[in-house]
Amino acid sequence: MGAIGHALAVAGSMTWEILWALILGFALSAVVQAVVRKSTIVALMGDDRPRTLAVAAGLGAASSSCSYAAVALARSLFRKGANFTAAMAFEIGSTNLVVELGIILALLMGWQFTAAEFVGGPIMIVVLAVLFRLFVRSRIVDAARQQAERGIAGSMEGHAAMDMSVEGEGSFWRRIGSRQGFTAVSHLFVMEWAAILRDLVLGLLIAGAIAAWVPESFWRSFFITDHPTLSVLWGPIIGPIVAIVSFVCSIGNVPLAAVLWNGGISFGGVVAFIFADLLILPILNIYRKYYGIKMMFVLLGTFYVAMVCAGYLVELLFGAASLVPTKRDATVLDAGISWDYTTWLNIVFLVMAAVLVARFVTSGGIPMLRMMGGSPDTTDEHHHDDDHHHGDDSPVG
Repeated sequence: MGAIGHALAVAGSMTWEILWALILGFALSAVVQAVVRKSTIVALMGDDRPRTLAVAAGLGAASSSCSYAAVALARSLFRKGANFTAAMAFEIGSTNLVVELGIILALLMGWQFTAAEFVGGPIMIVVLAVLFRLFVRSRIVDAARQQAERGIAGSMEGHAAMDMSVEGEGSFWRRIGSRQGFTAVSHLFVMEWAAILRDLVLGLLIAGAIAAWVPESFWRSFFITDHPTLSVLWGPIIGPIVAIVSFVCSIGNVPLAAVLWNGGISFGGVVAFIFADLLILPILNIYRKYYGIKMMFVLLGTFYVAMVCAGYLVELLFGAASLVPTKRDATVLDAGISWDYTTWLNIVFLVMAAVLVARFVTSGGIPMLRMMGGSPDTTDEHHHDDDHHHGDDSPVG
């Protein structure tokens, strides 16, 4: 029991360290999603020009999602007319260019990793777009579209299909300040948490267990730390593979990234590892359902190459700028909870979360929560009906 207790203590420490940042990140994401309609997003993603891909990545970053929901939403946008490459850029932005990921990376590992994530993400999208142009033929995309039109359920389908943006005219603040806006933000906030909770808990538990039970000598050998050049070359290659078999995606893989960094993986390897949340085995199976087995293998190959290239380029750029951290002291286990800024921020944001959860429950959110894993088409139809019921809400004040 001592070993299990130690692992749980490590997981608990990391949870306490990042709690306020998660609440803040999902609250900001909910506010943005409450004022941006999915139909608007589709209209901006009709081709694969550089400007379009930049817009798609930015819209993805604004509509932060767990990996499963991001993949489902990308398929939904593709079905509604978005360009496939743009949909993939949106998917990458939605999981790897989001504010909560950046905050948590800074808290656990240092600001350099946050900067690396936001530099590496666009690099990955550029490499992916080039690979698609060179190797992905239109017939494969057409076959993927035919498969996507079948609407086979993957995971978090209901969540991806729901459009809870606030309808009507008025300024950003007027729409958010309305009763309908408050309700929409509360629903988005709670459902984002419900979507990510499984992976977050799993990631923290796996990271806690690995940090507590796996000796550092194993990681030093595995990541070839005795040979610095080989270690730099090996890190981006092995990082995504570790992520693929770990089954942990989205923000849940950051605690594990902290453990791997302390164990000796290269700076670029950390970046490639975090990007690989879109290639874990359950998501590869969802790609097969969404787009067919050929496109699944295309995505596996192109995403993997793009992740490795992004890892190498980030390592090169940050190394040349002397921004690669020299100390491997990512936050894994603190002595315990103390009355510092983390505790006060956690209290403040827990109160805010409680207010949003209360609004969610009292405004009919529970039935919607049950629909998160449902059919994308029936959920979308139900929510459009539900929009009419809330359309008469007037602004507060």
